[in-house]
Amino acid sequence: MRSHFLPRLSLVELIKLQEQNEIEAILEQLVLPLHEELYQQQDFTFIETLSPGQELLIRYDYVRMQVLQGGFIQLIQNGYVGLLMAMPPMLQQIAAPAMAQLLDDVLKVYALNRDDLSKETTVAEFAKLYQEFIEFEELDKRFAAYNAHTEKAIVSYALRFPDEFMEL
Repeated sequence: MRSHFLPRLSLVELIKLQEQNEIEAILEQLVLPLHEELYQQQDFTFIETLSPGQELLIRYDYVRMQVLQGGFIQLIQNGYVGLLMAMPPMLQQIAAPAMAQLLDDVLKVYALNRDDLSKETTVAEFAKLYQEFIEFEELDKRFAAYNAHTEKAIVSYALRFPDEFMEL
């Protein structure tokens, strides 16, 4: 599917950044216009208008921000677990199978404990979730370990298929 939203970005500049191994800077340039448009529209249905690569990028960025800050429990409690559902096959397609498997594992733990993990909590109850669901500790560590490879895979995909991410 062709995206209805293609920001103007410089492919030459992005390739230069890749040569300098500035993966974070490339991701930031690719995802910032998506965040701005999403903020403007105030509606996650915007994701449905994106190309598959852009969709993966914005989903992964939200997941990454949540998980690296407070783990998968935070992601779930903040209502972003739905972003994970479509990601495993997308990650397989861009050569990030370890992250795809990890997110599948997270979804399995979530499915087994959906009621307890999805309920509204006080700050104290939220903190207790980390003690109750210690299996997320290992999942959070795996995410941190696979993140750099996944970011590189996303950038590599974006630079191989730039017309899916930007107006050329």
